[in-house]
Amino acid sequence: MERLRLLICKALLVKLLANWVPSYSLKVGGGVDVKEVFDLFDFWDGRDGMVDGAKVGDLLRCTGLNPAQALVNSHGGCAKFGEKQYKFEEILPIYQAVTKEPDTGTFADFMEAFKTFDREGQGFISAAEMRHVLTFLGERLTDSEVDAILKYTDTEEDLEGNFKYEEFIKKVMKGPGK
Repeated sequence: MERLRLLICKALLVKLLANWVPSYSLKVGGGVDVKEVFDLFDFWDGRDGMVDGAKVGDLLRCTGLNPAQALVNSHGGCAKFGEKQYKFEEILPIYQAVTKEPDTGTFADFMEAFKTFDREGQGFISAAEMRHVLTFLGERLTDSEVDAILKYTDTEEDLEGNFKYEEFIKKVMKGPGK
């Protein structure tokens, strides 16, 4: 139940940021936008001027980046809550390191990836197979996270349990609240 509450809070925070933070890029010489996001996370984290290391990945995603959690952890993020706390000045080097990493993928990259699961070449993938890939390979998601993604993207299965992956990719890349 606590995990579900955290997912809902995270989704609401991401939606709030998408609607209220005017620009997500770090301005040259400033850091104003990243600071706004940091302040929002600090607000939800107890207003002590610190953000938990386990939330660094979410914070970076709210700035418009899309790093895998493994990448965030390799630059200083943490896997466990309470392991480390960060001041804003400590977040900036992590943010800057992640921005220098290559992009995580384009629409064409994702289409190619999904085509490997499209046995008949018709633009469909089995919902069960996609769920398996998302929960067991790469940056693993929980079943509840996959359910939330499927609900958000309004993914409709056909009578055989398949769905068109092109529309799914477009909706996921568009992001929440946009």
